Amino acid sequence: MKVERIEFPGSDGQTLAARLDTPAGPIHTFALFAHCFTCGKDVFAASRIAQALTEHGIAVLRFDFTGLGASEGEFANTNFSSNVADLIAAAKYLGAAYRAPALLIGHSLGGAAVLAAAADIPQVRAVVTIGAPSDPSHVIGLFRDQVSTIERDGEAEVQLAGRTFRVKHQFLLDAAKHQLSEKIARLKKSLLVMHSPRDSTVDIANALHIFTAAKHPKSFISLDDADHLLTRKADAIYVANMVAAWSQRYILSESL
Repeated sequence: MKVERIEFPGSDGQTLAARLDTPAGPIHTFALFAHCFTCGKDVFAASRIAQALTEHGIAVLRFDFTGLGASEGEFANTNFSSNVADLIAAAKYLGAAYRAPALLIGHSLGGAAVLAAAADIPQVRAVVTIGAPSDPSHVIGLFRDQVSTIERDGEAEVQLAGRTFRVKHQFLLDAAKHQLSEKIARLKKSLLVMHSPRDSTVDIANALHIFTAAKHPKSFISLDDADHLLTRKADAIYVANMVAAWSQRYILSESL
């Protein structure tokens, strides 16, 4: 695997930090990976899945959303809409510099984001969600104890994954306005839903809602006893191998 560090302008002009993982041999297709809520491009699941996909000839661009990781911007000024816009910006950059992605992969809230962004990336032929919520407002439950403070004061400091983030009221309003069911129904892309029945962060009922809303071709793969963040190496590799095998049916293998 070859790794290239990249920077490109995000939806609001902020510089976003990215990594492009490419196979040692021919590149059959490009994928764009959206990481989980408040995570980053270098979180274990993202790096392990990208590495495994390169073994199948798939190049993967993964990047930090605005305000996270090494990307510019302030997290408090971002929301689900800005994440979707960053994804579209990443796809445009990939298309201009290399080749537009034929495959979108999203983990957790990143999965909801790829479902929302897919219609605006015409070259995409297949979409994969991993432990994704069916409604972006699901993430508000991660800091439900602070919601009243945010509504009263306009913002609050919240603890997420052991780190402190400032969340503004606009984040709550933005999450509430998105209705993914309609977008999923009009997806017109092949869809793979992956979810663990033991996911304690995003209940598997979310996978049912996504799968039911989607039209065929659609597939579901249970991740058995994997945790939400795919912290076990074997689970991340399994996800990558299944994505590679499934996507071959829908993505043309035209080597560069």
